[in-house]
Amino acid sequence: MAIDFKFRRRAVRTLTTQIGVYVLADLDNVPVYVGQSTDGIRARVQRHLTSARSDVIANRQIDVWEIAFVWEYPTESKPEMDALEAALFHHFNPGSRLMNGTIPAEPAGPVTIPDPANVVQVMPDEEIAEKKDPELRLPRQAKHYADIVGHFLAVKNSNQVARAMDAHFERLAKYHRTLLGLGSEEE
Repeated sequence: MAIDFKFRRRAVRTLTTQIGVYVLADLDNVPVYVGQSTDGIRARVQRHLTSARSDVIANRQIDVWEIAFVWEYPTESKPEMDALEAALFHHFNPGSRLMNGTIPAEPAGPVTIPDPANVVQVMPDEEIAEKKDPELRLPRQAKHYADIVGHFLAVKNSNQVARAMDAHFERLAKYHRTLLGLGSEEE
């Protein structure tokens, strides 16, 4: 399966250059990572999707092969961005463990979760359909899990990497059940 880089570049160019919070979502449009950017959502997402992040841990936490959607939440200020990132993280993490290494503080009171200002599909439908095939997806997830475990054992035994490992293991188990026909991807 060839990645359609032209499609991805065009799609990423539609993201805002405004500061804010973004959610990277997988082939099923399920959030896998919540981040923020003070230099513009477009620039930060581009670095994620090209594995050009400055920190190695972040590059290993997320398997960009799975990222098919980006949800954007532009903000006006850094305090607004911090509060929104925390709210979104604590809203989405219970449903599907996020790959974030650093956990933002939990919001003090009840929070209203806004709809994203924009959802951008960064992968064509045909590529998403092909990558969702359990025979392709499970081995890919198993390899990514093995890679992050190797990094944990040989390079950086940290809570951040352990958290990402745990999230990937949950995904691996889900794909395993799907392949065996014991469950469905919607579980």
